[in-house]
Amino acid sequence: MNAGSGSNKAAGLMEALTGRLREAGLPYEILLCRRPRMLSTLIVRAVEEAGRRNGIVVAAGGDGTIRSAAQQAMLAGLPFGVLPLGTFNYFARDNGLPQDPIDAVAALIAGVRAGSERPVQVGQLNDQIFLVNASLGLYPQLLEDRESFKRRYGRSRMVAKWSGLVSLLRRDTEMLLRLEYEGSRQTHGADVMRACTLFVGNNALQLGQVGLTEGEDMHQGQLAVLALPPMNVKERLTVALRGMLGKLKGAEGIENFFCRNLTVEPLARQHRRRVKVAMDGEGAWMRPPLVFRVAPKPLRLVVPPPEQGSA
Repeated sequence: MNAGSGSNKAAGLMEALTGRLREAGLPYEILLCRRPRMLSTLIVRAVEEAGRRNGIVVAAGGDGTIRSAAQQAMLAGLPFGVLPLGTFNYFARDNGLPQDPIDAVAALIAGVRAGSERPVQVGQLNDQIFLVNASLGLYPQLLEDRESFKRRYGRSRMVAKWSGLVSLLRRDTEMLLRLEYEGSRQTHGADVMRACTLFVGNNALQLGQVGLTEGEDMHQGQLAVLALPPMNVKERLTVALRGMLGKLKGAEGIENFFCRNLTVEPLARQHRRRVKVAMDGEGAWMRPPLVFRVAPKPLRLVVPPPEQGSA
């Protein structure tokens, strides 16, 4: 459980979770992460204990925390549960899981009791998975600014959107990229392009909100790719406004397509050794080439049984 996720939701969820698990008679152990540097160690411990006890791994936090825990759970072949505590919770929302912490606990317990699982498509960037999206260019810089705003003004969707607007006014980037991709019908493509952002999505809800897809392609072994050309401030603001209105598709200069595999090679000298990327809202440095693909195995997501549904 990431104690820093959301708007002080962790304390209330801890109380509800322990009470409900005791009532249900389910054995459990809660590992509370109070500092970001503790997260990876606690995830490894949780996965080891779940494997030893024939249990499941549950991540309580935002999309970044969930991604990190899901990576290790998948490597161990374990079922995975989610209690959403983040700002946007795209992964949980896209999978129909309750957003209210109390309802989320009830849904988790029902799923555990019924042994109810759903295989969920996962994206992969080199050796790391992503559940919602992965990107390079301007978008990772915006996420970095967003974290700075959150530390100053608190965690909320309004703060996140305001920080993005401020960043668009002062941030700028341009990359020269070589792209090679494989489509869903054995089609191949290659191109060299200048871009400010390359965005690869695995979440139908997020893409649908900005008007890029209805989501019908997201569960057919494909990823959505969005490439934005270099833009001035006015053009960046226009694209951001179209995204907020759900009308991004068809915007001038934007490339948008679906594929199973995508290899990206930065051609500029400063980007050849390492590139700043973002996965599910958290930044990292990676060595090119960057290979995006649908992970060969799905995530075993614990969901409430069909008769209960979700809130």
